[in-house]
Amino acid sequence: MHLAGLWRECTDPTGGLGENAAIARAMATKLRMRLFHIWFLLTRPMTLGVRALAFDAQDRVLLVKHTYVDGWHLPGGGVETGETAMVSLARELSEEANVEVAPGTAPTLFGVYHNRTSSPRDHVVVYVYKDVAQNAPKLADREIVDARFFAVDDLPADTSPATRRRITEHLSGSAPADLW
Repeated sequence: MHLAGLWRECTDPTGGLGENAAIARAMATKLRMRLFHIWFLLTRPMTLGVRALAFDAQDRVLLVKHTYVDGWHLPGGGVETGETAMVSLARELSEEANVEVAPGTAPTLFGVYHNRTSSPRDHVVVYVYKDVAQNAPKLADREIVDARFFAVDDLPADTSPATRRRITEHLSGSAPADLW
């Protein structure tokens, strides 16, 4: 039997499968939902990333330097399947900068941005953390060259423009822009 025939049989409201009709209808509903999710994934894939405006006790901002892109950036990365944005951000802060976020510490949502430079479907969620600290200096690895705090009025010359915009938005109290 091909898929269309199976589909008709499983979705037959008369219960063409006898006493198992209720089970078949439940399975058909799950199958329909799974197919819709696959269709949306194929036709409307979206990527979601998170970044932190993370400040230490001296109000310096945490920046990271990657091996694969020039300049200094806010720490963060992609939200993995099954992760919440905040779990992802805590993981990224730990991996990229040796910053451990205390359990129950909730950052403040700052903004959600459309990042058209990466992809027409990429979005970045930015959170603000206060009073964070590195457990130890970050040693260079395959992804991160350096991670450290900088005074906001003395950022490295090669700080990315988007990073500078996010810091300025936050410090000025202005509304976050729509675009990264």
